[in-house]
This record gives sequence, structure tokens and C-alpha cells, in this order.
Amino acid sequence: MDYSALKQQFDRDGYVMLENVFGRPQMEHLDGLIRGHYGKDPAFQHDGEFLNRAQTDVIPWFPQQQGAHDFDDIECDEDLRLMTSAILGDNWSGQHCMVMFSKPGSQGQAWHQDCPPEHPQRFNLNRLVYTRDVDDETGGQVAVVPGSHRMGLLPPGDPSADLEGQVLLSPQQGTLICLHGHIWHRVLPIKNAVRASVNYRAAAAGTPEGITDICVYRNMCYRFSTGSVIEEREG
Repeated sequence: MDYSALKQQFDRDGYVMLENVFGRPQMEHLDGLIRGHYGKDPAFQHDGEFLNRAQTDVIPWFPQQQGAHDFDDIECDEDLRLMTSAILGDNWSGQHCMVMFSKPGSQGQAWHQDCPPEHPQRFNLNRLVYTRDVDDETGGQVAVVPGSHRMGLLPPGDPSADLEGQVLLSPQQGTLICLHGHIWHRVLPIKNAVRASVNYRAAAAGTPEGITDICVYRNMCYRFSTGSVIEEREG
């Protein structure tokens, strides 16, 4: 990997996508663990009000916290760690490994920023690994607005309407996407298959531990630790 070029691209666009980073056998193994954990019809973990307002049908799982250490190998991957250092600088820290699972026919995720952008240098880094293909047939593509990590707050409005300048990313099995925590992004509705990604979040040295506690949506700001809307947004 050309880490300097990846750093430049990330600083410019707020994301990078790299295909074929992880091999098929490893991805198939992790995908099997994910499918085994969730079963056929897992229950949503957030309450109905949040699901409706956030238009987010993702069911999280923190496998390492439950002893599923098969996910450790990716986190320890040398190329991933060197790329993370290029983006975040030395002494960065991993936050947690979070599987994000969506059922067939669910609505994905509305536009959001993972953390408020008041302090440009304070953000989380999403390092998303895909254990199965995401494409037009399955739905669930990732929409991003390049450069929006430098544009301040996500504008208020329709939570899931298209935004000017958006691009769609269709990661295949083994793809790595790195997203800046301030970039405007969403996940399109899921069609006829389950959707899963594994997010190895990280942050630069000195970043507050609870950087992702507040999420910015187009219609609200939501604090996860209290399960409450802390700001209504209209537009």
C-alpha cells in the first residue's frame, strides 16, 4: 500500500475504499460466525421511536466483548495498522469491533455523521470490512458525499433523500472502507439478502473516549448513552 497517497486521499475525500484486502476464506469464516450469532430473525436492540426517527435498521454486535476472538486477526493486520497510523498519526487507539447487521427488506441507515464536527481534529475512524458482497442486487450500498467531512454539520432535511454530490460505494467481499467520522454518509435500503459489515473503530491520540456517543442525523442529534434526542433539527 502507498500509505502517503492513501492519507492524501482520505484528507481530501473523507474516505478511502480498497478492494481485495482480506481473503475469501477468512471472510467466509467470519461471515459464518455472524450468521450463526444472528440466526434467522434477530430482534432490534433500539426502541421503536429511535428506529423510526433515525430510519436505521442496523442490529449491532460486539463479538470480542463476548469472547469471539476470531475477529482479532483483522484488527492486528499489519497493513491495516500501518494505514491507520498514516491517517491518524502515532499512538492512535482502537475503540471496539462492532458488527452491523441488517435484515432483508430493511431500510438501511439514514444520512448521519458519527460524531459532531465542532472540532475538526476530533473524530472517530470507521474501518469497515465486508464479509459478503454489497451490490445493486442485494442493496445496502454506502452513499457518501466526498469532502463533506470539511463542510460542518450535515444539513437538516429529509433523513434519506439523495444529497447533491453523493457517490455510491459497492464493496465486495474482502473490501476495506475507511470513513471519517464527520463525513455525511448513509446505507441504502436492503433488498433480498442480509447485509453485514465489521467496523473496527479507531481514534487519534487525545480523542475523547465517548466521541461517538452523539450522532448527527438530518432530523435530530441523538445521544446513545442516554437513549435520548438532545436536539431537534428542522429544515
